[in-house]
Amino acid sequence: MKYKSIIEKMTLEEKASLMSGKNGWETKAIKRLGIPSIFLSDGPTGLRKQAGPSDQLGLNDSLPATCLPTVAAVANSWDPEVGAQAGAIIGSEAKARNVSMVLGPGLNIKRNPLCGRNFEYVSEDPYLAGKMAASYVRGIQSQGVASCIKHFALNNQEYKRMSIDSVVDERTMREIYLTGFEIAVKEGKPDAVMSSYNSVNGHFTNENPHLLLDILRDDWGFGGMVVTDWGGDNDRVSGIECLNSLEMPSTAGETDREIVQAVKDGRLKEERLDECVDLLLDVVFKRAAASKKETPIDFRAHFDKACELAKECLVLLKNDKKVLPLNPATKVAVIGDFAASPRYQGAGSSVVHAALVTNALDWIGRSGLDVVGYEPGFKRYGGKDRRLARKAVKLASKADVLLVFLGLDEFSEVEGIDRRNLKLPRNQLELIEALRKTGKKIAVVLSCGCAVELTGLDEKADALLYASLSGEAGGEAIAEILCGKAVPSGKLAETFPLSYDDVPSRKYYPGREATAEYREGPYVGYRYYASKGIKVRYPFGFGLSYTHFD
Repeated sequence: MKYKSIIEKMTLEEKASLMSGKNGWETKAIKRLGIPSIFLSDGPTGLRKQAGPSDQLGLNDSLPATCLPTVAAVANSWDPEVGAQAGAIIGSEAKARNVSMVLGPGLNIKRNPLCGRNFEYVSEDPYLAGKMAASYVRGIQSQGVASCIKHFALNNQEYKRMSIDSVVDERTMREIYLTGFEIAVKEGKPDAVMSSYNSVNGHFTNENPHLLLDILRDDWGFGGMVVTDWGGDNDRVSGIECLNSLEMPSTAGETDREIVQAVKDGRLKEERLDECVDLLLDVVFKRAAASKKETPIDFRAHFDKACELAKECLVLLKNDKKVLPLNPATKVAVIGDFAASPRYQGAGSSVVHAALVTNALDWIGRSGLDVVGYEPGFKRYGGKDRRLARKAVKLASKADVLLVFLGLDEFSEVEGIDRRNLKLPRNQLELIEALRKTGKKIAVVLSCGCAVELTGLDEKADALLYASLSGEAGGEAIAEILCGKAVPSGKLAETFPLSYDDVPSRKYYPGREATAEYREGPYVGYRYYASKGIKVRYPFGFGLSYTHFD
């Protein structure tokens, strides 16, 4: 143990006290031994340090921070350097805010496109997930701040996430759902791993010896600390046995007493508790010094960097008749609520209080294009409004090209709730149908965090740019791509199926009773579509550019 001399000076009660949080976000300190408290914070898309009362769902406001493209968007760059640069921005702002550990990135496999948290995750492919997550870890920790990868493991649905038991065979678990974590651990070397809420094959992950000891420690050689997800503890003593060093948030001393009693009763060896304390102290002493005092953040410089990163993440899916890039003399009508009020991030614990937010409408207006006007065209949260649609069609008559901004609203992709279906809102598809009848060229910009069915849209749009959730600078990045000031280079990190009926896990998703059964085995995403010869709308890895090769 690294800190044996300090641990020997501790009482049993002091050791137990370090195993849970001081409050919602901080660890406990022991002043007489010089052990400081450190601050942990959400941060896979940007730092979310809450200014007031803490909560884990992003309900209470947080301090301003740079909102970067989501992890799902950055994955479309297929470029670890983009991930490392995003991580470095997050890490630098964490350091400036006196935060010692960033809870992220998330790299659970996109088993099913309806998972409500897919916008936070990397890919359907474990190799890509691991490589990109490792790059985030390197970027965050380059700033002297700890990274905590999550959620370990097989946390692939939000429905009943606190109690569901993921039932999976060993091959599928290791090849698909753990490979990304293995790469991130071995190549990124994160200080911490967060256990997930669910069970795996009958044991909660936080007290699962096969996951936390056999695989994470013995097979992969992980030497960092394990922290529970917030409120993700079942049996604290069993967690200690599996070398989980920190339960969050505070339990007001309740589980501390359980640990002390277990040692006194002989159910828990004090040496095991010492190991957990040592793992925690290693992170505390290593990272506490990185964030002694708050310092100013150059949000303008970080916004510009976020824009550069966003341009690497946008995916051109279709470009018939070479509609894009737009000629400067082109008369364009901008249509769609998302053009003026961008959908640029997901909802839940990853929500960032964005320091500077831009929208595509403003930047298109500055681009030199002949913008004939803007109409929202549809109600953002669904429902018919013929007046909005009529005004959009009327505006379309004045333009050569229609720039139509569509996507999923903030309540469609959110932590804690899985999506009901894979479809775009009906009112948006009806608007496209009406605009198609004008005979004008249509370029659609699509904002959402995961795959959607494109039937009814793809056939009617001449060009389709997938913006994913591209962060606070996404509006400028989108405008530059549309106008040819930047060239699209993103490639899909997940498959867009023709229909949800084609998704391999559809019959077993979500697990609605006690178990989520992974009966499709390793045939997730493109592995299934390729092996079965099933046609898809856009395959994994697909992405066009403005460059043509012969």
